[in-house]
Parts: sequence; C-alpha cells; structure tokens
Amino acid sequence: MALEPQVRALKRLVRRVYPVSVDHPRWAEMLGGDHPRLLERARSLPAAAPRVLLAPSVGQPAMTTLESLLGVALTLRGARVDVLLCDQVLPACQNCMLGKLQDEWVTREFLRHGPKREICVSCHAPARAMFESTGVRVLTYGDFLEPDEIEIAWRLARTLAPDEIAAYTVDGLPIGEHARAGAIRFFARTSLDREPHGAGVLRRYFAAALITRFALERLMARERYASVTFNHGIYVPQGIVGAVVRRHGVRVVNWMVAYRKSSFIFSHGDTYHHTLMSEPASQWSDLEWDEEIDRELVGYLRSRWTGAEDWISFNRAPETGLDAIARETGIDFSRPSIGLLTNVMWDAQLHYPQNAFADMWDWLVTTIRYFDARRDLQLIIRVHPAELRGHIQSRQPIAEEIAREIGPLPPNVHVIPPQSAVSTYSVMTRCDSVLIYGTKTGVELASLGVPVIVAGEAWIRNKGITIDARSREHYLELLASLPLGRRLDGATMARAKKYAYHFFFRRMIPLGVVKPVEGRAWSPYAVNVASLAELEPGRDPGLDTICEGILHGREFVYPAEQLRAVRC
Repeated sequence: MALEPQVRALKRLVRRVYPVSVDHPRWAEMLGGDHPRLLERARSLPAAAPRVLLAPSVGQPAMTTLESLLGVALTLRGARVDVLLCDQVLPACQNCMLGKLQDEWVTREFLRHGPKREICVSCHAPARAMFESTGVRVLTYGDFLEPDEIEIAWRLARTLAPDEIAAYTVDGLPIGEHARAGAIRFFARTSLDREPHGAGVLRRYFAAALITRFALERLMARERYASVTFNHGIYVPQGIVGAVVRRHGVRVVNWMVAYRKSSFIFSHGDTYHHTLMSEPASQWSDLEWDEEIDRELVGYLRSRWTGAEDWISFNRAPETGLDAIARETGIDFSRPSIGLLTNVMWDAQLHYPQNAFADMWDWLVTTIRYFDARRDLQLIIRVHPAELRGHIQSRQPIAEEIAREIGPLPPNVHVIPPQSAVSTYSVMTRCDSVLIYGTKTGVELASLGVPVIVAGEAWIRNKGITIDARSREHYLELLASLPLGRRLDGATMARAKKYAYHFFFRRMIPLGVVKPVEGRAWSPYAVNVASLAELEPGRDPGLDTICEGILHGREFVYPAEQLRAVRC
C-alpha cells in the first residue's frame, strides 16, 4: 500500500511523456477522396508483386511517420508491403529510457514490469491503427512466437552473468552486443558498472533480444521478401532484426533522420554508423565541381554554426567573438592550440574494428595525459552540446568524469562545457589541428582547411582527407608531430569539399512530402501530402531515390548537383 501514491505518480508521469493519443499521420483525413483508392490499390496488387517488409517494431512516431509514408509510396509503385510491430511482448526496447523515468523507484518499477504496464499502451495500438489505415498488412512479433519461447529467453537471461551476456552470440548473431548497447542507451552511460540496477536492465534487454531472434527467424522462414527496411539498425530490437534478416540472405535497408531539415539517411546492408565509414570514394571523388556547388556548400557549412538549415541543432545563438570566448574560457589564442571534439559517450556503443582505442573515454584520457607533458601547446576540449541538450541527456558528463578520474587539469588544458554558448566552429578554426573520435564535425572542419586527426569511428575516416590513427602507438606518434603549422593543401581541401557536399546534399536525401514541425515532442516532422498523386513516381525525386533503393537495391545517393531547381 505504501507504494500506491508512487505508482499513481508514475502513471501520470509516463502518460505525460508517452501520451495515449500521439500524433501519427491520419491518412484517411489527409487523402480524403483518395483514401479509398489507396486501399483498393493495396488490395488489387497481384500475388507475384515484389514484397517488402517494413519492420519498425517500435511504434515511435518519429520513425513510424516516415515508414507509413514509405508504405504508401511503395504500394503505389506496385509492391506488396507488410509491417512488423511488437505487440507488447518485448520486456525492453528502444522506447525505454531512464532519462524519461529518472527516479530510483521508477527504475525498480521498470525492472519488475518493463514497458508493458504503461509505455506499450501508447506504442502498439496507435501505430497499428495508423499502418492499417494505409492498406498494408500488419504482422506482430506474437504471430511468430511459440508459447514457451518467452520463458526460454528469460531462463537464459537470468542464468548468464553480465559479461557473458555482452559477449553472447548464436549462429554468428551478435545478440549480446545489441542487448548491451540497448542497456547503455537506457542509462545514457558507457558502462553499467556503476548502475545499481545495471545487470537487471541488461537482462531485460537480453531477453528482448532473444525473443526478437525467435520471432524473426520464424518470420523469415515463412515469408519471402525482396528487402526489409527499418530505422536505426542497432539496439533492441532493430539490431537483432538486421542480424537475422542478413543471415537469411535478404536485403536490409536502414535509415535515420538526417541533420538537414526534411532529409533522411538511408543505407544498404547495415546501420549508417558502419556503412558511411566503408562507402567507396568512387561515389563522390569524381563529382564535377563548379562555383555554384561551392557557394551552396560554403553557405550551408556556415549555417551549421547556428543550425539555421538543420532540424537537429544545439546552439542557435553561438558566441563567436574571440575576445568574449577568451574571457569566458581563459584560452590564450595567441598560443599554438590543438582542438579536441568529444561525442556523446554512450551513443551507438558498437564494435568498430578500425578504432585505435577501446572507446572514446580511453582516447580522451590518453590525450589529456599526453598534453600534460606538452606545455608548449594548449589542448582545447569542446564537450559536445548534445550531452546536455540532446534527446537523451547523458548521465555521464565528461567534465565530471574528468574530475573524478584525472583530477585537476594542467593549466594548458581547457574544457568548454556542453552548456556553454561558445561557438565550436570559432574555436576550432583557430586551432592548428583538431582531434576527433566519432563526431561528424570533422567533415566540416576539413572542408574549411583545418587538419583533422581521427582516432575512432568518424565517418570522414578512410576518405583520403584526414590523418587516421591506426593504433594507440600511431596516435601518440601523430601527437608528437604537433603542431603541424599548416592548413590542408588545395587538393586535399578540394577533396574534403567534395565529400562534404556528398555527405550533406547527396547522402542526406530531401523529401518534399514531409515538413518540419517546430516544438513537437514526438517527431520533428510531419507528412505533407493531400493527394496520392504527390506520392506517385516522378513527383518527388528524393522519394523516388529511396523507393528505388528499397525495391531494386540502387544506391541511396540523391543527385543533388543535377536537381538543384527541385531540391527543398
């Protein structure tokens, strides 16, 4: 009885964060008289039509909004579309985050009941109704589970030690890696070691990963698809979905909301976290360059300082004046300086074979200790603003970790905290060179002629633009060569600009059939159509690029240089 007031408070909190009536697209209202035509088109597709599975699994509107639009567009292009959703059978998923459920007793509630009592209520039913309104067939995880498989998953989850869970594989599938990544995302920390309930949450994600595998193995054995498309491609359940589908030899397409407004990144075979690192240079190195493209790129890169053209931005009013920055930070810009950019420590904690360090923290500590012995140089550490202002606030602030693990910093090492309004670009462009681990900002800085040294999984690695550390020893050799005392040469800077244009304008595919929505908690965009004609082939080049990739395996590269007049 003592917990009843807390349980009631929990319900109010969760319903405030996960409202039952969320803003999924209302296709019947949007299409009006065209809606019956859409349903008839879906019903009349021949049995031999190509089959596509959209597997969002989690009914999060920021993802399912686009996936419902893809379902309609693919139907209009002659594909029979199925949608796979979790029907409240998973004991943990990507929709669960401690950042939204902060209190200790809430965590204990999650450990006992998972998302089913509260979160699932606003997830499955609204998403299912929205997809069914488009005429696609909706499948659920429960359709493909045997009665005892949930208990089998839980039995193993309770048996294995946390280290055994993290390393667990079956049939070559990295079940444990994705379960650990999901638990880390839940806590927004790089490690579960200091979380009292870390092992319990990990066991929930591991059981969910095993259940996902059971369901997907049976689905892939029963159905035949040309391709399977879903968001993220990592965590639970999406990472397991991809692993099983690839094992069955079916083409995988992953996607995520991109940085530029109304744009999305799609990739074949795996999450873009991996594919952007291995993308062949032939896709962009021979891009014909002209003054108009150069102006467009430079203008966009400048807009990145405030995020004016992006729907993901962390500093709309940056401080760019060096005098003001020097007063706030104590940095002496007359001295040779090396910049360092962090990324959010917990994000996308996957295995990258080319990393020179175990993780970003290992890299950061190594770098600080090196510069303690290099008092001739300043090290300027800019903590990523997303640590504080991102969708999921980090519960492992870098400044606190530095104070705890290292103690007082040497006088030549400066830390700009995430809450600072100091312009990252103003500071980094004043540096001799910049050290990065996984941030995309390396793409921008190289385009401005700043030498960049890469120690981790940054997408600009392997492009012939940056100085890439092959190992810890090689990285220390690179630090010993600093300061470089020069900007990038003309040929390298030109190559950097080509890649930046490719990355921001061609890999980020714009869609005219969506519109940005400011201040929305659930999704930064909404569907922007009033008739089926707007989704037919030939109407939206970005939508055509995406659908051709899903249906026929064509590259997800938007020909921006050829379509400037129609680009959004």
